Amino acid sequence: MGQGVDAGLFQQSAHSPSIFELSRRMGGDGRQLIDFCIPCNPYFPTPEMFDALAANLEAVLKFYPSDADTISGQLARVLGLNPSTIAMSNGSTELITWMDHLWVRESVAIPIPTFGRWTDQPLETGKRVDMFPLREVDCFQLNIDEYIRFIRARKSRVAVLCNPNNPDGGYVTRRDVIRFMDELADLDLVVIDESFIDFVEAERDPSVAMEAAIRPNVVVLKSLGKNFGLHGIRFGYLVANPGLAGKMRRTLPKWNLNSLAETIVFMLRDHGPEYQRSLQLLARDRYSMAMQLAQLPELTVFTSQANFLLVKLAPGLDGTDMRDYLINNHQVFIRECGNKLGMSKQYLRLVVRPQQDVARLVAGIHEYCRPQWGGEDELSRRRNAERSA
Repeated sequence: MGQGVDAGLFQQSAHSPSIFELSRRMGGDGRQLIDFCIPCNPYFPTPEMFDALAANLEAVLKFYPSDADTISGQLARVLGLNPSTIAMSNGSTELITWMDHLWVRESVAIPIPTFGRWTDQPLETGKRVDMFPLREVDCFQLNIDEYIRFIRARKSRVAVLCNPNNPDGGYVTRRDVIRFMDELADLDLVVIDESFIDFVEAERDPSVAMEAAIRPNVVVLKSLGKNFGLHGIRFGYLVANPGLAGKMRRTLPKWNLNSLAETIVFMLRDHGPEYQRSLQLLARDRYSMAMQLAQLPELTVFTSQANFLLVKLAPGLDGTDMRDYLINNHQVFIRECGNKLGMSKQYLRLVVRPQQDVARLVAGIHEYCRPQWGGEDELSRRRNAERSA
């Protein structure tokens, strides 16, 4: 057993520490760490794609990348989009930062809980953040009409909708998202964050990117790192009408994308079937993982259309303690949500992973909970009492 992880590492910001930092702190045990924290696609790129990258690594690292227009132009061809409607960035958070500086002048509305940068970024620049609370009793499902009424009552000038939402994976139908955009055509900006949209199974074509491109005040945000399992490269993009997209392109540095990002974008053209297969495998794993977790009396599992599942711990269980126990005793890294606005440490976000990894997670949860609860019967009794309350 290597050294344990200092719990203070998780208190340094509202976001989880990187896998690199955790691995360094854990010494030898860090090499066996299974990441259930950072949303990723475990099936893409394929081993063959990684082999091709490795074979070309010296040139990728040694030479300067093409400018952003060249790389985004290739991405537009792969996606079937007009190049004038997209802007690529060094991660979706770079776009969130610049959207705040360019278009959020006084106030922004956002449902919570959600991805922390949507609340943190405008607060850091002195804007008013109007937070619309999602309710557990509704399984954190967003009611579009209630949200619109909230925006009107608060007189918010910018509105954000994350679809699917993070950390719960709640999904709003394409039809309702389009209605949301059109109801708010008078706002300064409407942002639809589709960072996890590729994982949706509920509809065949859930994205509203094409619709955003012909509306005056709508931006759709995308995250390639989350979809492709390549967070380390840091690349994302937005889709909007040519005026908005062009303004963002002129704001971003001309060489804001690295050579690894360029290499991946040019590889995508030849690996579409592998990517689609990865999404099918992940959907299978999401269903299987949700079923296994739902059988644990310690957990309540919420429905998700993303590549993660939100779970709630039974009363008396502490998410922070469980997180630390799983890291130090099972080398399993989970996301405890106590530092997310609108959540508490009773909630965990668990990334969808293959069956062998889920088995290790479940075993660790079992081992942690039994001494806490004194057996299955007592835990079931308390769980049933909570449901009846």
